[in-house]
Amino acid sequence: MSDEFRRNLMGPEPTLLPAETEVYEQLDAGQEALDLVAKHPTSSLLWAVLAEEAWAEGRTIDSYAYSRVGYHRGLDSLRRNGWRGVGPIPWEHGPNRGFLRALYSLGRASAAIGEAEEPERIEKFLNDSDPSAKAAIEAK
Repeated sequence: MSDEFRRNLMGPEPTLLPAETEVYEQLDAGQEALDLVAKHPTSSLLWAVLAEEAWAEGRTIDSYAYSRVGYHRGLDSLRRNGWRGVGPIPWEHGPNRGFLRALYSLGRASAAIGEAEEPERIEKFLNDSDPSAKAAIEAK
């Protein structure tokens, strides 16, 4: 049996997004996500941070909007990095966390505004991506 056949039986390989080194450095230096997002509009991490900040301040609609952008920017990045719509997106790979945080935030905000099917779809997507992601996000 070939290695390719074995890999196909096990499902797709995990998708590992590239590091956003400049974004990490600027956040670590104390720069605000709101100031950075115009320079790095493709960063799911920055959109996720904005969604989390808005949520913490009770701005549900803003959180929804920020997380929606982060989710779509993340899908673009995943596809550029080989993701084909299914397969693991592991939380333990740090660069994946921005997308997973945006996805989580979108599920939370969509439930808060009363969307019927979106929260369930997102919960499934998050769990299929990495079953440990939700607990890790909620623990922070």
